[in-house]
Amino acid sequence: MALSPLLRRYDAAVAWLSGRVPESLMLLFVRVALGGVFWRSGQTKVMEGTWFTLTDATRELFRTEYAGVPLPPALAAPLANAAEHVLPALLLAGLFTRGAALGLLGMTLTIQVFVYPDAWWPEHSLWVAMALTLIVRGGGLFSADALLVRSTRA
Repeated sequence: MALSPLLRRYDAAVAWLSGRVPESLMLLFVRVALGGVFWRSGQTKVMEGTWFTLTDATRELFRTEYAGVPLPPALAAPLANAAEHVLPALLLAGLFTRGAALGLLGMTLTIQVFVYPDAWWPEHSLWVAMALTLIVRGGGLFSADALLVRSTRA
């Protein structure tokens, strides 16, 4: 019986942490973290001050190190670059969160299978976990998705 008040406090803490606001804060953090990984990667592939102007080194990277990707390098490079900028921006806004996360999951699996098959642990497994969290849970209360849902219900 001595643990009963302690268990009640624990249950109350769990109930609070399982609420919509704490979950939405966690989903916001996951959106920023996953988007940040891909945004920073995209920024290394473009000329400084641009979003979509690929460097010569990037084009060469897709011809050599990323040659296993089953797309021509001239197509794969701009598509990957666009995805590394647009999808993180969508995640940051929480707009079409599930679709953006699905796109980044696809990129992660492509990188895992065709480019860096030895990078599952720890990097790619964490990216997959974050993407799956967003696919399953969505963007949370602090997202454009939530605003769209509220406005369509009003």
